[in-house]
Amino acid sequence: MQFTSFQEVVTYMESFTNLEKQTDHYTTRTYRLDRMHAILAYIGNPEQTFKKIHLAGSKGKGSTASYLASGLTALGYKTGLYVSPHLVDYRERFTQSGTFFADELLVDVGNELQRRLVGFSFSDQWGETHPTTFELFTSFAYLLFSLSGCQWAVIETGLGGRLDATNTIVPEACVLCPIELEHTKILGDTLGKIAYEKSKIIKHRVPCFIGYQEPEVMDIFCKEAQSQQSMVTKLSEELLTHSYSITDNKEIVEYWWRDKTHEVLTLSMMGKVQAQNCALALLVLRKLGLFGEKTIAALQQNTLPGRFQKIAENPDIYIDGAHTAHSLQALFESFSSLYPSEENTIIYGALEDKDHSHMGSLVLDHFKRIIISRPGTFKKSDITLIEQKLRLLASSRDKKYDIRLLPDNQEALSSAMDSTPRTAAILVCGSFYLAGGIKTAYDTLRRNNVAKLA
Repeated sequence: MQFTSFQEVVTYMESFTNLEKQTDHYTTRTYRLDRMHAILAYIGNPEQTFKKIHLAGSKGKGSTASYLASGLTALGYKTGLYVSPHLVDYRERFTQSGTFFADELLVDVGNELQRRLVGFSFSDQWGETHPTTFELFTSFAYLLFSLSGCQWAVIETGLGGRLDATNTIVPEACVLCPIELEHTKILGDTLGKIAYEKSKIIKHRVPCFIGYQEPEVMDIFCKEAQSQQSMVTKLSEELLTHSYSITDNKEIVEYWWRDKTHEVLTLSMMGKVQAQNCALALLVLRKLGLFGEKTIAALQQNTLPGRFQKIAENPDIYIDGAHTAHSLQALFESFSSLYPSEENTIIYGALEDKDHSHMGSLVLDHFKRIIISRPGTFKKSDITLIEQKLRLLASSRDKKYDIRLLPDNQEALSSAMDSTPRTAAILVCGSFYLAGGIKTAYDTLRRNNVAKLA
């Protein structure tokens, strides 16, 4: 079969076992590294043709990765960026530092990957197994970066770290972003278990950079680094203090570093978490000797879809992929500083493997008008359960809430726009899949020239 469009490439890769759609069943028959190593060897080890930075974590790793890629690009390096999930378009996963590769190249690489995989087979004690969708995505990314002449690539883990398909590389640096309880059915039900899985991206004598962490998590990371003879640099020790303030379209951050460096940056990606994500990227670039006169400007201009992204005005609508309790708390603080109105509306939805009690409580702390909508169909979610949880939590509070269950994203958006005054705003969060769904719904409304958008 010869691909003629990138969608055909994606359809082909999604025809295999798609672990991204699962929230449990973490088995070594599907999650494993030996098969991925075999695939890469069979297609010629394209990942060995460029330098790499590898990231893992529960939150912030996509943004931190994009900051790193921007910094490398500012030095003149052609830099690949591999992140997941995508917001609207699969091409978001495989970019040249945030810029889409030409569709023709994407199709050519898809055909080349399929050609190189002809005859590939892999067997274990239970018989033959086939590549997973994420293994093919990862192989595609490496082949794309290699054939397009990338000198560097910034690689984000898909899930966990120890058995993630990306954990087949030997990078120039490993970066560990903040850890929270997530994917507990797969990675474990404690911070310690999750940290153990993430820690396994640390490689022998490869520098390791660690963002802000809970003490238990930091201890696990440092012990793993010690066992790998990896030099550790902690953001908490290098960054003495920092401040942040948000405007209607920028995040102003100020850093005071241990080496006496003082900086003020105006970031295009808004939200207090971006101050920490950018700081971690700055630390990595500086320590690796990858900092130049254009670095600060590049980081200030850097953007990534679905990170406190404003998609509309009157009323203002923001989408964000925040999907953990801590990331929601930070998002709500930033949003409330811009829009203190009690008339704000939240469109909320989360996948089934999330901390619904804590996340639901945070939603109720900050919003009275709540619309629950389906975060796509890519992964399992139970929005009826979320509604029941929110109503139960709300029943013990004095505040009156308007809680609606509108599974269809188009209906949820229309309802939010009808009920939210122009002096207030709408925030969409809880899942990247929900953010993408609402973005698609809004684009459809705009294309159809709906009167309310005029």
